[in-house]
Parts: sequence; structure tokens; C-alpha cells
Amino acid sequence: MRRPASPGLPSREQILDFIAKSDVPAGKREIARAFGLQGNEKIALKALLKDMADEGLIDSARGRAFHKMGGIPKVTVLRITDVTDEGVALAVPESWHGENGPPPQLRVKEARGRKGAALGVGDRILARTEEAGKGWIAHPMKKLARGEALMLGVLHREGDRLWLRPVDKRERRDTLVSDAGDADAGDLVLAERAGRPPRITARVTERLGDPFAPRAFSLVAIHKLGIPDVFPETVLEEAALVPRLDLGEGREDLRDLPIVAIDPADARDHDDAIWAAPDDDPANPGGFQAIVAIADVSFYVRPGSSLDREAKKRGNSVYFPDRVVPMLPEALSADICSLKQGEDRAAMVCHLTIKADGTLAKWRFTRAVVRIAANIAYEDAQAAIDGRAVEGDWDAALVETALKPLWACWKALAAARDKREPLDLDLPERRVVLDEKGRILSVAPRERLDAHRLVEDYMIAANVAAAKALEAKKAPVMYRDHEPPSRDKLVALKDYLATFDMEFALGQVVRPATFNQILGRITDETIKPQIMEQVLRSQTQAYYAPANTGHFGLSLGSYAHFTSPIRRYADLLVHRSLVGAYGLEAGKPKLVGPGRAGDIPASTKLTQEEAERMTAIGELISQAERRAMEAERETIDRYVAAFLSTKVGELLDTRITGVQPFGFFATVEGLGGDGLVPVSTLGAERFNYDEAAQALEGEESGDRYTPGMKLKLRLVEANPINGSLRFELEEGATQRPMRGPRGSRPPKRPMMGRRGRPANIRHKGRR
Repeated sequence: MRRPASPGLPSREQILDFIAKSDVPAGKREIARAFGLQGNEKIALKALLKDMADEGLIDSARGRAFHKMGGIPKVTVLRITDVTDEGVALAVPESWHGENGPPPQLRVKEARGRKGAALGVGDRILARTEEAGKGWIAHPMKKLARGEALMLGVLHREGDRLWLRPVDKRERRDTLVSDAGDADAGDLVLAERAGRPPRITARVTERLGDPFAPRAFSLVAIHKLGIPDVFPETVLEEAALVPRLDLGEGREDLRDLPIVAIDPADARDHDDAIWAAPDDDPANPGGFQAIVAIADVSFYVRPGSSLDREAKKRGNSVYFPDRVVPMLPEALSADICSLKQGEDRAAMVCHLTIKADGTLAKWRFTRAVVRIAANIAYEDAQAAIDGRAVEGDWDAALVETALKPLWACWKALAAARDKREPLDLDLPERRVVLDEKGRILSVAPRERLDAHRLVEDYMIAANVAAAKALEAKKAPVMYRDHEPPSRDKLVALKDYLATFDMEFALGQVVRPATFNQILGRITDETIKPQIMEQVLRSQTQAYYAPANTGHFGLSLGSYAHFTSPIRRYADLLVHRSLVGAYGLEAGKPKLVGPGRAGDIPASTKLTQEEAERMTAIGELISQAERRAMEAERETIDRYVAAFLSTKVGELLDTRITGVQPFGFFATVEGLGGDGLVPVSTLGAERFNYDEAAQALEGEESGDRYTPGMKLKLRLVEANPINGSLRFELEEGATQRPMRGPRGSRPPKRPMMGRRGRPANIRHKGRR
């Protein structure tokens, strides 16, 4: 029954008007203050607000602030769902209880000159909201951590209760499940947090299935990191249409050249191919002509199209042992844009004139049609050039006509590379081999061959040429920037090297060769891996941007990614810029066969809007790249843990990769995957932590644990769900007694000191 308003109380209409116009979240206290209510009037207001909520006039938000029912709270958490071509982020409320349809979409208005990375799809923000005209605008107040909205974990039962065990190895607490839906113990699920602190529970929103099933490990990473893995219907419809585009007139015809694509044996796409021959120009004695042919993705994925918007959102393809989450639908990435043997394909071609010393003399770019002579695996190309027998579906005559000229030209490129001395870190890549059912056959380092280096050097040459060609036309460039190490990291490296009696002068101009010389001075091969690891950690992270800071690691002044537009959006932008700068426009689109091409954008060159937004786009695709790297690394760790789960209790050859006050991390030689050896299992004596040397040393025994040290450890736990490993010493968890009165017992676990550090750890060298 509708309760009449008491004398002195505002009317329902006045309260609704105040809530709508208030600049701050309007709770009971703010409403009472605004209308001057006292004593019993506040009690009556509480009853009135309850009635209004029951009548569906208002709803309450976090913090007991009110807003109009069907509206959005003044301050609320939003999730970014899309970014427009103009760079405007679009968001929806993270929690929406509206009964009249889907959640409203808000335009996020970011402050000018705001520092920090641009907002990307999946980001979460705390925002102040306002209704503007027929829509809503959000003003960001704070960027929130990802992953707080949904939890990914495995259900397990204790008694009559279900608990959610998180897949993230950094999360150590299980959460009580308040609503499991149709999921049960053993299921991998997505869940949202419910309740209020300190009693937070989990409500299952999606059952993902068996966490140990083949292909589940990559699924965990996809869901955990919010990687888009389902293409919208409009994108798939466009992907089915554009392969029928007529390649048009004016393309250079290179189908007679024996251009070959050299890729991994398990490659899912082939976006680059190469050719070389001695240069017959007397002006270039001993030099070469070379071609790097790249799939002409910009011809099929045009600015403003559905394909383009989806590719920009994804940023790059993500490669897992069991699947690929492609940037482009398979109709493009695995078919029309994949350079397949014997098939006519559209290509963007970089023509290189290479001097006898391996430096680039000239370059030019054309749009061409190519017919790849062969798709060759790295191992087969290497075997053929070494004179060993090769089995493959390609003509053996290509060894003389294609491979040997490529190797001859590469010797010149390699000499130029050695002269500029890029950073030389021998870091093996792990390869997980699965059977046809997705089960693990082996995990091993991927073999590094000259064939790999050959392809890399041709790709680097083409990337340099693309950057310099655009610079010559003063056209926009999406550079691949890699800045020199920061002074802080160099100081830390200097302190670390000093523990090995190695000098490192901070006043010098640091070049990649500086680090190569450090590694070259090491005569003890047992410590080389650990020093190499520290050199790697001192480096900065590469990123994409339109401002050129050079590529420190490659020792290059101008560098842009041009060679993989199937799997990297940055390369697609470089292709579009080359199209515009060098007049390579494809002309009006025409379809082969029946149908109209009216829905396909006409232009394939970089738009003015894209040129103006290069900084923001660079930030977004750099974030996507880091997300992909994390997903790929975590998935490999899960496969390694699954592979090792049958070896629990066995002694394994390991190498220490990092030391912390709470213990040290070790990796299994040849496999990877970091596992912790807790300091509490090393013995009950006091261990000193030397921060500069990154070492733990026992006060009584003198036992010392440092990065790079090789030792046999016993595997005591391998968790495939979160990819974590745990080791202990060969003799097991030791229980050496501490000094003390006769008969005293060592504590079962270290007493915890300030900041949660074990009290039996003494820090040394902390500044």
C-alpha cells in the first residue's frame, strides 16, 4: 500500500528530481541534508525510500546511493566493450539489473592529456556517469584491475560444500560457492563474486567442462585474460565475401620466379615468402637482388570494414600448442591470405638491392601476384642445403634454383648483422607436441637452425626497408620501438655482476654489443645462463608507436613490422601507409562471379583518422601483444605441469632462475616451467638474503643458492590447472635444528615477521 508523504518530507517527484540532478551519489544522508530533515523525519524518509524502491521508482547502488530505476548509478564500475574508429571507448555497467532490455552503452570521455595507456576492450573503470541527451557519458575516475569481475577456477567438494579453487597461481585462497548452477566438483567454471566482505562467495556463471580435457589449458588462458575467440556473424559474412575480390589490373606478375615460403612444420598460416639471386648490375659487384613477398592482407581487410574493426580489437593472433586464436577468420588467415604452394596469391612485395657487404642499397614496394614454388619446413630446408635427403611435396630442383641463392645472399646479410652487433641472447623456445587427440607427446626446446636465422634476416631487412621507405615520403609509420635499458636496471645489473667480480661501467654509452661483450668474457659455462638471464631482465619491453626511438636490441635506427599482417595489426597499418605513400591503391573493388561489392570499402590505404590515432592504436595493440604473450606462456606452463604430473616424487635436473627472501625458483632443464623451493624446506637455520647477488646463504651451513645454479631437485607437486610446480631438495625437506637450549625443537614453519616475510630471513645489502 502506498504510504502518504509525511509533513516536511519531500515528495516522490522531488526525490527523483534531486537524485537525477545531484553531482554526487545521492544516499539517504545526502537527501536528508538537502531537504533539511531532522530526527523522526529521517526515519520517515527511510520508509519512503523503501516504498519507492518497492514501487520500482529507484534502485540502490554500491554504498547505498540511489538512482532512478532503469538508470545508471552516478558512480559505478564499467567494462569497456568496444573502441570506435575515432578512438572513443564504449562501456557497459559491470552489474546490470534492468528489466527493460540489455545494459545501456556509455561513451567514455577521457580527459585531455591523461597519462597512461589508452583504454582497451576488457578494461574496467570506476566512473562518474551522466545522462546526456538520449545517451550516457562516463568520466573515468580510476582504472581497475582486470579479472576482479569474474573468477576462473575448478570446483572441489569438502563435505556438503563446493569451493572454487582459482587457476591463477598467484591466488592462494579458495572461495565458497553460493550458487553452482549446473556445475559440479571437478568442473572448470567462470564465476562472479557475490556477497560483501568479509563473506565473499562465488556464483557460477558458466561451466567450461573438464579442466584436464585436451585443449582445456588454452581455454583457461582465453577466458582468464579475456581474449576474443568468437567472430561476430557480420565479420564471418564479410570474410566469406572478400576472397572473391578480383585482384585487379596493375599488379606486378612474379609467378615465374621460384619464390619459396620457409616456415615451421606445424605452421597454420604462411604470410611470407622469399627469393634471391646474384645482381647482374655492374654497379653492384658481388651484390644480390632479393624479394620478400608478404600476403596482401590490406587488399582484403579495408579500413572501416567489420573485418578491420575486429582485427583492431584483437591486435594479433594468439598461438597455443593446440589451437590458434587468429586475428582474422580462417577464410583469410588459412586460405586466401596464406601463401600456398601452386596457388595464385595477392602479395605486397619488397624488392631489395643488397650490397656485397650485406647492407641495403635500394628498395621499392609493389603490389604483385605470386605463385609460391614450395612451402618448405625449416628442418627440410636445412637438410637440403646440408646435402641430406629430404622427403617433401616439392621439387628437388629448387635446392639449386631457390635455396642456394637464398643462402648465398643470406651470408652477406648475416655479415652485416654481425657488424652492427645486435643483442645476442641464446634463449631456447619450448615446443609442445600433441597427438591427434590433443594429448601431450613431448615437451622440448625448439631446435635453432641456420634456416631460422636466414628467414629472420630477410624479414628484418624488409622491415627496415618499410620504415625507411615511409620516412622518405614523410608518411605515418607504426614503429616497433625498443628503448635502451633504464639506469635503474643498469645499476641493478652492475651490482649483480660485481658478485662475480665482473666490472660494468655505468658512464659508458650502452649498446647491445656492451652486453655481448659481458657474455663473451664468461669462461665458466655453468654461470653463463644465469648472467644471460639477468641481462635479459635488464632490457625494456618493445612496443608499437608512431614516434621513432629506434630498436635497441636489433641495433637499428628505424624499424617497423611489415612482414606478418595476417597475425599482427601493426603490420597491416604499415601496409596501408605504403599503399597511400607510393600510390599502390587497388582501385574500385570487383567481385568474381555474381554479387555486388557495394558493401566493401573502396580504399585500401591508411585513412586520415587512422593516421591521427596512431598513438592510441599503438597502445592498444601493444597491450594485446602483452596479453597474448602472457596467455601463450601460461598455457605452455600448464602443459609442462601436466607433462610432469606423472613424475611427482622423481629427481629432476633443474636450474635456479630466481631467488627471493621466501625461497628460490627453479626450472626443469630442457622443459621450462618455474617451481618454488620454499625457504622453510631448506632447514631451520637462519638464511641471509643478499639482494645484490640475489642469493640465499645459510648462516651455519654456508649453503648458498644463486640464479643459474644447477642442482637435482625432487618434484613434490605439479598442478596442470594453474601451471605451478613445487620442488624440495634431493634429501627432502630438511629439519636441521637451530642453535638453542638442548632439547629445543625447531619450529615447524618459519615465524612471520613484518610484511609477511619469514622471520628467519635476514636481508643483506638492502638500500
